Amino acid sequence: MIERSKVSVKKASGEVVPFSYEKLQRSLKRSGASESETARIVEEINKNLFEGISTKSIYKMAFKLLKEQSNHLAAKYHLKGAIMELGPSGFPFEKYIGEILRYQGYKTRVGEIVQGKCVSHEIDVIAELDGQHFMIECKYHNQPGTFSDVKIPLYIQARFKDVEAQWIKLPGHETKSHTGWVVTNTRFSTDAIQYGTCAGLKLLGWDYPLGKGLKDLIDKLGLYPITCLTTLTKVEKQHLLDKKIVLCKELSDDKQHLDRAGVNPTRFKRVLEEVDRLCQHLISIDKI
Repeated sequence: MIERSKVSVKKASGEVVPFSYEKLQRSLKRSGASESETARIVEEINKNLFEGISTKSIYKMAFKLLKEQSNHLAAKYHLKGAIMELGPSGFPFEKYIGEILRYQGYKTRVGEIVQGKCVSHEIDVIAELDGQHFMIECKYHNQPGTFSDVKIPLYIQARFKDVEAQWIKLPGHETKSHTGWVVTNTRFSTDAIQYGTCAGLKLLGWDYPLGKGLKDLIDKLGLYPITCLTTLTKVEKQHLLDKKIVLCKELSDDKQHLDRAGVNPTRFKRVLEEVDRLCQHLISIDKI
């Protein structure tokens, strides 16, 4: 058996790092796998490790082993990849972010054109809550290993200031606070975080802020995207996305969506079982 500490793995970014079975354990436990299931999968993967193996290959092994045990655990484990499958356009991701905010009590509007002081802007998500007005830009990436660098918050801050200059002139806005917000499904570079924080932008990345990133928020809320589902085909998922259905919760609330997507009756029950297991812990949490 290969010693885990002596095996290097290649990340999607091309970086080569030591294999960490602790990190693998955490990701498996995060999906809801039990201690015994986690131990079994880690040991099985360890048997198949070799020098320079890609993290993608390790993920595929873990996903396959989890799916043999439980569809809904595999669906949770697939979360990061599922978010990237919301593309190729960024609109489903924008709607997904809008739904996450709406579930928490925000009033949201997606994909609106608003007039700034100098020019008009198409805003991904506009959100309001308790006298706070947010201009939210969603930076969606469908390739692993991609970072949102400092150019993104620089650009968004300029757009926000132009919009804010017009917003403060609107009736009733003299008592509201206005904040720019950047949301990405990947990671921010160090410079992006430094500038965004200094400029007063609200940043939400895959794992930023630490312990309160997008992945943490989704797990806490239980609002998983339909692309997580292991029992739907790519064609069925795309049909639902084309109809602007992005949440598993929406399938639970209205099962006719599955009929309209052409889900085979022989799989209908299996899909609903997976949906129900993913949605069984839907909760409300403090506003982000």
